[in-house]
Amino acid sequence: MATYKEWAAFRSHMAVSILIGPVYFLVQYFIWTAVFTTRDTLGGLTLTQMLAYYGVMSCINYLTFDFADWNLQMLIRTGKYVTFVLRPVSHLFFALSQKIGHRFLGFWMEFLPVFLIYLFIFRIDILPQRPLWALISVVFGFLMTFLVNYCIGLTAFWLTNADGVRNMFHLIGSISAGTLVPLTFFPDAIQRVLFFLPFQFMQYVPARVVFGDYELAGIALTVPQIVGLQGIAVVAMWGITALLIRLGIRKFTGVGV
Repeated sequence: MATYKEWAAFRSHMAVSILIGPVYFLVQYFIWTAVFTTRDTLGGLTLTQMLAYYGVMSCINYLTFDFADWNLQMLIRTGKYVTFVLRPVSHLFFALSQKIGHRFLGFWMEFLPVFLIYLFIFRIDILPQRPLWALISVVFGFLMTFLVNYCIGLTAFWLTNADGVRNMFHLIGSISAGTLVPLTFFPDAIQRVLFFLPFQFMQYVPARVVFGDYELAGIALTVPQIVGLQGIAVVAMWGITALLIRLGIRKFTGVGV
């Protein structure tokens, strides 16, 4: 609630981001319209399906957006993390609560306006085939995005300045989560690697669940199966995060402020 109120006081800052999704979509529209002038399908997708994919990806990004890595590495670098070591509440829980508050505000200030723009202005069908499963998958994607970014922030325990690692992982994450191109466009060998990485569970899987099917590296799963696998991946990532926190605190030398 505190995070919600804090960001609500600067609503104009978040409102500007409403333009990001539609502008990103227009860029994709012009690119793929040009590509499809010489063909009807690409990678098994029609132009309409391709545009729907990027529309869904854009909406999911608004729901799962996170910057826990930046917050955490700044706390570690400045020594302010020591104040959380002394508190009876873990910083992991604190940061997750911040993310929930931030995204609740983002839901109606960012996601909802952009969703309506896509639906009624761009006429893109982005309604989920199975709404309940899509909701569960987005929640898992929300948690996976937070945990992956939190782990990236934890590298500051060893590196102090984790900006280089953050930039590298954000680039890898954008490619491996399917935000740049659908993962099925990659060669089979790369798809097999991507299948076992956590990034696909951040945005690609929720997007596929919205469309009602899933396939990667020649592996086709039903919606309940891939959402179940996504849940297992989140639990595993939570365990990895807890382990890294325990190892990282042993390296922490901040004196606080």
